Amino acid sequence: MPTVHLLDYVAGNVRSLVNAIEKVGYTVEWVTSPADVAAAEKLIIPGVGHFGHCLSQLDKAGYIDPIQKHITAGKPFMGICVGIQALFQGSEEDPEVQGLGVIPMQLRRFKDNDKSVPHIGWNSANTSLKGQVTDESLYGLRPDSKYYYVHSYAAPYREGELERHGWAVATARYGDEEFVGAIAKENIFATQFHPEKSGAAGLRVLKAFLDGKRSEKLSARPSTLSAREGLTRRIIACLDVRTNDQGDLVVTKGDQYDVREKDGVTSGGAVRNLGKPVDMAKRYYEQGADEVTFLNITSFRNCPVADMPMLEILRRTSETVFVPLTIGGGIRDTVDTDGTKISALDIATMYFKSGADKVSIGSDAVTAAEEYYANGSKLSGTTAIETISSAYGNQAVVVSVDPKRVYVSSPDATSHHTIKTTTPGPNGESYCWYQCTIKGGREGRDFDVRQLVTAVEAMGTGEILLNCIDKDGSNSGFDLELINDVKAAIKIPVIASSGAGNPGHFAEVFDKTPTDAALGAGMFHRAEYTVKQVKEYLEEKGQLVRHFEEAL
Repeated sequence: MPTVHLLDYVAGNVRSLVNAIEKVGYTVEWVTSPADVAAAEKLIIPGVGHFGHCLSQLDKAGYIDPIQKHITAGKPFMGICVGIQALFQGSEEDPEVQGLGVIPMQLRRFKDNDKSVPHIGWNSANTSLKGQVTDESLYGLRPDSKYYYVHSYAAPYREGELERHGWAVATARYGDEEFVGAIAKENIFATQFHPEKSGAAGLRVLKAFLDGKRSEKLSARPSTLSAREGLTRRIIACLDVRTNDQGDLVVTKGDQYDVREKDGVTSGGAVRNLGKPVDMAKRYYEQGADEVTFLNITSFRNCPVADMPMLEILRRTSETVFVPLTIGGGIRDTVDTDGTKISALDIATMYFKSGADKVSIGSDAVTAAEEYYANGSKLSGTTAIETISSAYGNQAVVVSVDPKRVYVSSPDATSHHTIKTTTPGPNGESYCWYQCTIKGGREGRDFDVRQLVTAVEAMGTGEILLNCIDKDGSNSGFDLELINDVKAAIKIPVIASSGAGNPGHFAEVFDKTPTDAALGAGMFHRAEYTVKQVKEYLEEKGQLVRHFEEAL
């Protein structure tokens, strides 16, 4: 197979990029030293995380000059995510660090007055001329496709500014801001989105670049940009994974975190087995799931860290599932079976190298938040959230929150933040506060959900997975009051979780809350509804969704 060189400077999940490159018919050779760059014909620089960290790493390792020589020599070059950002002059993310200066612009942070930041999800990458989508495809980009973005900083698009310097530009819109989604000039092509995580649409882009097919005519002239642009409604499939009593890895689901069968005579109270994790993840991908989340609900504590079963699940899943993968469970400082101390950052790195794009932290986030307030709302710099987000960017860290309602007669009856609820308590109480729990909901803390989410946002969390113990397994719909309350307190994206039982619940949560995504589990596992059916229902209700593309 033809070869492409890949430069990895600890850029997060590169396994999926390797899998994607191999999927489209190429093999990867790693750039391990600056001298290797000179031998590269096609060079790709991926990346997630911090602009300054990226450029500093490249500079420290001696890669800046060889990369610039590769570009100047006219050899094919592709940058992905932070890889595109490195081409610009600089970024507000780290004003002291200079970019490669290939593109004469500065990157700006998205405004968060009208939207969540980071920008996470599926959006457009449209080439246009005076508001009309062109009938030319730039490296396989299509106006009816969506691509996966995850970033806080972007290059603002101003019509004609980059084109005057010879650049072809594809743009996306987030809120009222239009930004550069992809850019090309001569031998250079770069994307703000992740093609390796953009399903068949992204694989098509990678193949076009590697094959050198810069432009081709679209089969039909698309409609105006306004009908195509914007962030889609993100539907996430969640799989709770654990070992059953026979030691096999299974996907399970329970009521209020109890995953054992209730018919003790027939099943013996066995762990509920709904299927194999890798097979089910692939099925949800093919139904159109925008992300897949694995929650390791036993943490597999009795095996060496390097042999954790979830690592193999991620490796195998990332070979066929080209959407973002999140893994939760066991991401904490720990001691291995041989007595070796292993940090949360080391464990996260293992997950990223195995195919994960994000890690989800649960109980340890509550403990860290409690310590944050006990320390006068000061960051320690040593928590799992802080160390992982510093290395890989805040978009790589999700905090999974497990609150439950505590009803009170009035706001004065508690020191915690309360809401007035339309669902009265058992004694007719019209107020409640949301108590944070740990250990899968088994232990409550004197700590409310607002305290938690504001603390972990300050620490560097990029996204909140908002569960609700009262709703878990109920199939009665999401807790809309909880979601609205949390969204009012923070700027980062929120994933609504717990309670989904039919497509109408997804439409309701997107209609009645500003949630950024919604997650389903049991209703998908039991095949009561498919992800595809949920998206079709949302589309009928006027929501913008992404549909699965089968062909490259």
